[in-house]
Amino acid sequence: MRNILKRNSKTVNVGSLDYSEKQTEKEVETYKPIFEDIKKDDSNPIKAENGFEKTSLPPLENLALKSEVNSTTDQKMTQEDAVNDGADEQMLRVEDNDKLTVKRDEVKFIKGDHQNGDAKIDIGGTPTPAFTGMTKEELMKYANDPFWVRLRWIFFITFWLIWLAMLGGAIFIIIDAPKCAPPAPLPWYKRGLLAKFSTFSVADDDIAKVQKMKAAGAIYELPAEFTYTVRDADVEKKIKDIVNRYNDIDVNIVFDIVPNFVPKQSRIMTDALADETKRSAFIWIENPEAPNKWLSLVNGSAWSEVLPGNYVLSQFGDGLYDLRMNDTIVKRELSDVLRHLAALGVKGIRMKNSKFYILSKDLQDEVPSGNTQYDLTDYRFWTHFHTTFQEGLGDTLYEYKAIFENSTDDALFTVAEDMIRPEVYKTRSGEMSVDIPMYSRFVQNIRSEGYVPGNAQFMREIEREGAWLQWDLEDINKVTTDNPSAIIYFFSLLPGAPVLPTDGLDKINGSIYKQISQLRSSPSYMHGSFQAFDSEYLLAYARSKSGNPGYFVVYNPTKVARKDNFTLQGMPEKMSLHSFSDNFIMSSNNTKSNILTDELEVSPGSTVILSYVPLKSD
Repeated sequence: MRNILKRNSKTVNVGSLDYSEKQTEKEVETYKPIFEDIKKDDSNPIKAENGFEKTSLPPLENLALKSEVNSTTDQKMTQEDAVNDGADEQMLRVEDNDKLTVKRDEVKFIKGDHQNGDAKIDIGGTPTPAFTGMTKEELMKYANDPFWVRLRWIFFITFWLIWLAMLGGAIFIIIDAPKCAPPAPLPWYKRGLLAKFSTFSVADDDIAKVQKMKAAGAIYELPAEFTYTVRDADVEKKIKDIVNRYNDIDVNIVFDIVPNFVPKQSRIMTDALADETKRSAFIWIENPEAPNKWLSLVNGSAWSEVLPGNYVLSQFGDGLYDLRMNDTIVKRELSDVLRHLAALGVKGIRMKNSKFYILSKDLQDEVPSGNTQYDLTDYRFWTHFHTTFQEGLGDTLYEYKAIFENSTDDALFTVAEDMIRPEVYKTRSGEMSVDIPMYSRFVQNIRSEGYVPGNAQFMREIEREGAWLQWDLEDINKVTTDNPSAIIYFFSLLPGAPVLPTDGLDKINGSIYKQISQLRSSPSYMHGSFQAFDSEYLLAYARSKSGNPGYFVVYNPTKVARKDNFTLQGMPEKMSLHSFSDNFIMSSNNTKSNILTDELEVSPGSTVILSYVPLKSD
């Protein structure tokens, strides 16, 4: 045992000691062996706890105590050796010696900033070896192993198969995804102008006039007496001739028809005279005298006695008898007319006299209108509440529209006069009964300076409702005494179809129609937005579509040059001059490619069209 203790003991050299305060604060480390088989003495001032010795003595006293403990231990060892007489050495085998050596730990006493002078004891243990993985030699043993080679190839091929499958799936999703449909093209009657003729035959120069105007359609008149005789050979031949003459230049034919009255010799009237059951098509009254004092449009009595004691309403003159357009007999006859016209190649129908289509069953006398310019014998003296704009007009027109549009592709069905009361032309569900309504008052008042606020308000209503209208310019020569190019330019970019007369516009240069055709074919017009602007003296609006040039149209209806501040309403500060009417005078302060918007002066009665890059919205 002594040999073992000597072999594991360690001498501590304290050296010279410095009792200064600095030396006291310095950490002092002492080392001593701890034996598991040493029995602790209760009288010993050192308290054993879990194999650690803890003391509150100063470092120098610890060293003295350590020496005293070692001396006492040596004495006990000497006594035990004398008693055992070498028995411990004989009983201790080599294996026990190794175990004892393994259990021997190094104890570190640390004196630091601890309260009450306590010392910290740290017992170092054997560190756990860190995991280093397989060595290169171990890895190389598996590099060429068939199992791992196959496994690597499986993972490699699987990875690329999955990657290619994902790539193919992404491509398939892109190809199979529904594409954004391009905007539907406008129907032909919204793309171009409509040329109006007042005849039932094609003159030699009609084709040339239509080509000069770049018109999309040509309107001809179907005489009232031929409305219900379109199947007659002579009438059918004339209709075919008109359609065929325009097929070569890709211009559609529109007919104005008068379906609300028939002459006395018509089949509908002769059938009614012979058969009482067919008289429901007319306002037929059996009475000894005229049922009321209604007047005709020719200022005579509106009643005609066709048989003794039998009166039929005849508002459009002698021998012309009004039809109930919502009657079953009339619906059957007119539906056949519309289908036959579509079969002959007619693409558009404009219904004339539409406000007279529904007639009241109440035969009370009309109420005076209060217009003192006319007397009792004048048609304009009366209000005509019972014979015009009756309830049910919209539903009746809608039925005829459905019949015609189901008979031909890309058909136009509308009216040929100013609606005046557009609410009556709507169906019970609120849908407009015709394709492009007509409002003539805007055209008639366009040249009047006093109507500028009202006209501007009307354009804002168009903007709000998104309406497309007919702009009836047949009386354009009455609207303005100046060159009509200003009016044509102004209406050319409004939402709708300008209807231009072919007579009286010889002064219009062909280049103007070419410009109008290009403008109406642009994305900004066909699919862009419409915006009306406020101005005290000018009428202005813009057509724009993102990614395309915008167009700003300004018309001056006054008799002096005008300008206004449109940049405050969102227009750019500078624009380029695109086109202008013949009476526009270019200011010396501007160039065609660099016009200051707020400084542009518009000549009296002229129109100017500017192009610009639409500002990006925030």
